[in-house]
Amino acid sequence: MKNKLLLILSVLFAAVLVLGACGSTDDESSDDQTDQDTEQNDDATGDEGSSDEEEGSSDFSLAMVTDEGGVDDRSFNQSAWEGIEAFAMDNGLERGTGYDYAESQNAADFLPNFNNLVNQNYQLIFGVGYQLANAVEQVASQNPDGHFSIIDEVVEGDNIASVTFAEEQGSFLVGVAAALKSESQNIGFVGGVTSPLIKRFEVGFVAGAKSVNPDIEVQVQYAESFADEGLGRSIANNMYSSGADVIYHASGATGLGVFTEARNRVENDPEAGVWVIGVDRDQYEQGQQGDMNVTLTSMVKRVDVAVQEVAARAMNGDFPGGEHLVLGIEDDAIAIAETNTEAYTEEIKAAVAEWQEKLLSGEVVAPQTDDELEEFVNNL
Repeated sequence: MKNKLLLILSVLFAAVLVLGACGSTDDESSDDQTDQDTEQNDDATGDEGSSDEEEGSSDFSLAMVTDEGGVDDRSFNQSAWEGIEAFAMDNGLERGTGYDYAESQNAADFLPNFNNLVNQNYQLIFGVGYQLANAVEQVASQNPDGHFSIIDEVVEGDNIASVTFAEEQGSFLVGVAAALKSESQNIGFVGGVTSPLIKRFEVGFVAGAKSVNPDIEVQVQYAESFADEGLGRSIANNMYSSGADVIYHASGATGLGVFTEARNRVENDPEAGVWVIGVDRDQYEQGQQGDMNVTLTSMVKRVDVAVQEVAARAMNGDFPGGEHLVLGIEDDAIAIAETNTEAYTEEIKAAVAEWQEKLLSGEVVAPQTDDELEEFVNNL
C-alpha cells in the first residue's frame, strides 16, 4: 500500500512539472510573437514619434551676403533677407544654424563673408547684388560641392544660379507715372553706382516718361554709392531746387536720403508738391510725414520671391546651377506699388495698366542702354 501511494505521488509531481513547463513555453512564445509583431508594424509604418520629428525639421541651410547697403537698407538687401526669413519660417529653419546673413560694410568684406559662411557649412549662399560677382565666382570655384546664387548679375559656373530682373520694364512704368504726376514736367533720377544694371533703371524710366511727354526734362545723377544717405539727400535737394517735382531712385540706402529731403520739404511747406518713387520693395513707409506721404509709388522687384524659388529648388534637389533666370512682369516679379491711393490716382493707375499691356504684348520694348533709348525716343 505504501509503495502504491509513493507511485501515485511521483506521477502527480511529474505531471505538475510538465504542465508548468508547458505554461512557461506558451507565455514566452506569446511575448516573442508580440515583439515580432511590433517590430513588423514599425518596419511597415515607421515609428510615429520619430516621423513627426522628421517632418518638423530640415537639415537644409541657406545664407546671404549683403552688398555695402546693409541688410536693413529698406530696399534690395532687405527684400532678399525677407525672402530668406519667409523660406526659413515655412521650413522650420532656425537662425544661426538653418539660415543667416553676413553684412558687408564695403567690397573688402565680400569674400571673407562668403568664406565664413562656407566654413559654417551653409548649403546655399546668395550674393545679393552685382557687386558681389567676383567674390561669388571665386568662392564657387574653390568650393565646387557648394551651391551659390548671384542676384542681379550673371556668373558662369555649374554650381552658380544667376538671377536677374527686367528692371527696365518696371522703370518704364514708373516713368509713365512720374510724367503724369509732374506739374513742372521736370523729373529726376538718382542712381547708385554707375553700371549696366542701374543704367537699365535709368533709361527705362526716361523712356516711360517721354512716352507720355517727349519734351519732359529728366535730371540724372549718380551717387557712385549705395550707402551714402547724406549724398542722396544732397542730390535730391539740388534736383528739387532745379525744378524737379518727382524723383525716382535706384540707389539702395543712398535713396533714403532722397526720402529725407522730400519729407523735410513737405514738413516745412505742406504745399511743396514733391514726390519720390521708391525701388525694389514698396517704400511707402519711407515717405510718411505727418498726415502726408511723399511716396508716389515704387518699382517693386520681388527679390524675395527669387530667393525663395532658388532655395526651394535647391532643397528639393533641383538646384538650377549653371542657369540664368530672368524674371519680369509676366512672372509677377516686377510690379508697381499702388499703396498711396491719394497720390497714385485712378487716372495714373489706368494709364500704367495700358502701357503694361503694351510691354507684355511686345508692342513696346523698354530700352536697356543709352543707344536703345536714343533710338526709342527718336521713334516717338
